[in-house]
Amino acid sequence: MPLFLAAAASAAPGSAPFSLRDTHGATHTNAEWARSKAVVVYFVTVDCPVGNSYVPEMNRIHADYAKRGVLTWAVLADPYVSQADVTKYAEDFHYSFPLVIDPVQTLVKRAGATIMPQAAVFSPDGKLLYLGRIDNKYEDFGKARPTATEFDLRNALDAVLAGKPVSPDRTKSIGCAIPQEDYRK
Repeated sequence: MPLFLAAAASAAPGSAPFSLRDTHGATHTNAEWARSKAVVVYFVTVDCPVGNSYVPEMNRIHADYAKRGVLTWAVLADPYVSQADVTKYAEDFHYSFPLVIDPVQTLVKRAGATIMPQAAVFSPDGKLLYLGRIDNKYEDFGKARPTATEFDLRNALDAVLAGKPVSPDRTKSIGCAIPQEDYRK
């Protein structure tokens, strides 16, 4: 059974309906977004060391913000990873929120994401409010702090939940490049 159902491409990028399955086979749609105060989408893959190192922090952010009405998903952004590898990865890394598979990169395109890990914050109606790093633990390749000193994603979520604009609304992400869906053609 395929992991995705459909992704409509005829509507505007921020409002196009989509339906994706997670690693447990549950279906997720943008209708879920409408019931939240904000949506965090993390773009990840199975073999990015920087992204994998952030899973514990992603789980902490989910735990801190779910009770405030924030919906959290991880999105497998590499269309060339097998279903078996994705399922094993989700189990091995103990994601505490859904990891959805997006083989046609619907959400990658919607956010304009290019890096894994990269976080996007959307409004309930699908407007992109923030795109960038989770925090500043990684300044560049091979340059990591023991702990972060700037918490960009948390700051963005706090602003959204307070009804304020996110500033900055874009930050530089460090990690692995998201493959284009047609790079092997």
